[in-house]
Amino acid sequence: MKRARQPIPIQVEPGESLSPDERAAVREATTALRDTPGPLLPILHAVQDTLGFISDGAVSLIAHDLNLTRAEVHGVVSFYHYFRKHAPGRHVIYICRAEACQARGARALEAHAKKSLGIDFHETTPDGAVSLEPVYCLGNCGCGPSILVDKDELHANVTPQSFDALVKQARAAS
Repeated sequence: MKRARQPIPIQVEPGESLSPDERAAVREATTALRDTPGPLLPILHAVQDTLGFISDGAVSLIAHDLNLTRAEVHGVVSFYHYFRKHAPGRHVIYICRAEACQARGARALEAHAKKSLGIDFHETTPDGAVSLEPVYCLGNCGCGPSILVDKDELHANVTPQSFDALVKQARAAS
């Protein structure tokens, strides 16, 4: 009787799919923050702030550096809507979904945004220009509905028409 072949375990270097610059950014974050209490979330934020998203390679390297399993790190990344697993569009539009903005028309704005861009939350337009993300308060409650464009342009009392104008302006800028 023939004996079945046993699979040969493949040793994969943590984060081997990362470029040298990406690897350096992840290592910089883990080195700087590993001794803070509960270091995983601050490290994930630092990596996403630097790279724009948290790739599988980054998950692997963070897990290795913190002596966690990849499943533990992936579980945190997939639990929080803020973390992205893929590169965002050139522009990211955050629509406030908090109660105050909803009371002032955010649901209608959200529906318009999804329809006009042809995407849902956590997606990017096919041309890579715009990603759409939910946010749960922009601190602009009396002037909703509010959106944030690229984390530095806060817009209040946004209508479908002004939304379309902001998207057109963002696309023209890239």
